[in-house]
Amino acid sequence: MLTLDPKDLPVGKLHGYLLGSVAPRPIAFASTIDEDGNANLAPFSFFNIFSANPPIAIFSPARRGRDNTTKHTFENVKTVPEVVINVVNYDIVQQCSLASTDFPEGVSEFEKTGLTPVASDLVKPPRVKESPVQMECKVREVIELGTEGGAGNLVVCEVIKIHISESVLDENNHIDPKKIDLVGRAGGNFYARANGSALFEVAKPLTTIGIGVDQIPEDIRLSNILTGNHLGQLGNVEQLPNETDVNDHKLMELAELFVDLEDDQQKLEEELHKRAANYLNDGKVSEAWMTLLSFNNG
Repeated sequence: MLTLDPKDLPVGKLHGYLLGSVAPRPIAFASTIDEDGNANLAPFSFFNIFSANPPIAIFSPARRGRDNTTKHTFENVKTVPEVVINVVNYDIVQQCSLASTDFPEGVSEFEKTGLTPVASDLVKPPRVKESPVQMECKVREVIELGTEGGAGNLVVCEVIKIHISESVLDENNHIDPKKIDLVGRAGGNFYARANGSALFEVAKPLTTIGIGVDQIPEDIRLSNILTGNHLGQLGNVEQLPNETDVNDHKLMELAELFVDLEDDQQKLEEELHKRAANYLNDGKVSEAWMTLLSFNNG
């Protein structure tokens, strides 16, 4: 394993390791205005939501590493402490990237990118019409983390109004991750698209307490077939299937396998673990447990 001390690395190289490691990162497409009312639009991937009550988002327009200059967005929010955070989906990712160009002061990124400014309701900076979610924010605080090139500046924003395109909502008015088609920043020139096979579900133990991997029988826990992810799924159940359910599953789903391999118990166990892995890959945790427990049941 490569072990590094950040103090021993040039800022540019450290920057690359950090951005390559912490990814994909959501993108704040931040619209601000200067004291003369000129709009600025720029993307920042040092960004996330940090609170729901109050609703707080933070993004960081860092000092440029090459010459230690600050960005127009940073200067704007100190003068006019308001911002619109527009989210970035696949449909506008190229225009968003174009907005990161260091255009001279006074040049409109809206015009350069072809994106459409829309008047906000409660703040002065305009929204990006093409963005599927636009958050109007008041800037609570700007925290400067350093004075050298590469130092971040945390812009702490309180969301005071949210605009969501109906095109990305499901029948319950929830945001559908497949419809919104968000993108995230990775290292270098790479992005990640949160759609298609890149999207998957993980059952979260918010109101349940799983048995834990340590409670999984040793012959299953030490399987050469099941992965750490599989064990995490198995350990997330509150209780194991009862003996009746295991026997029914064995009779209905596994009978042929047990007959075919009754003289080769090692092969039988291997095939059961493979079948359980397939169940887990499909999110069928109960079926996986019944398959695994059937080996020593009855």
